[in-house]
Amino acid sequence: MTFSTAIRTCFAKYVTFSGRASRPEYWYFFLFVFLVNSIAGTIDLTLFGTVSVQETSDMTAVAASSPRPIQSIVSLIVFLPHLAVAWRRMHDTGRSGLYALFPILLMIGAGLVLVFGIGLASHFQHGGSLDLLFTRATLIVLIPTLVVLFLSPLLVIWWLTRPSQPGTNEYGPNPHEVTQ
Repeated sequence: MTFSTAIRTCFAKYVTFSGRASRPEYWYFFLFVFLVNSIAGTIDLTLFGTVSVQETSDMTAVAASSPRPIQSIVSLIVFLPHLAVAWRRMHDTGRSGLYALFPILLMIGAGLVLVFGIGLASHFQHGGSLDLLFTRATLIVLIPTLVVLFLSPLLVIWWLTRPSQPGTNEYGPNPHEVTQ
């Protein structure tokens, strides 16, 4: 599969979450998304970026900011096909497509632990025993969650780089064995 074929295939299967996607299909589309977002970011910075200079007596600080409207639109356009091809790529390695969402689900879980753990602790007397109990319990749960949260994208990337399962699996025929 070539670069242009992968892009056409991913846009043709814009929201197709069934079937399988080969490694070149996924990684060429990933490269396309990266390049298009980089170009859109550069255009945004050129057209909408502002540079502010703040001078103090001992140093000068320069900060750039941008509303990034073009990059936001491009990201919205490629979000669903990128998710769909990652989903199909997971199918190609014999895994459920939900594994592509693993880091996002962990971020939501970590956020819920923080909100509910600290939120519950705030309802008790500040500095009381239940306040400390919920705060410490939240930290005990949150620390391993954060470790897993930082490692999970690496695991997902590793899964996305695995070779195709030979033959037909529960998600369909091997894309390399199907005649185009």
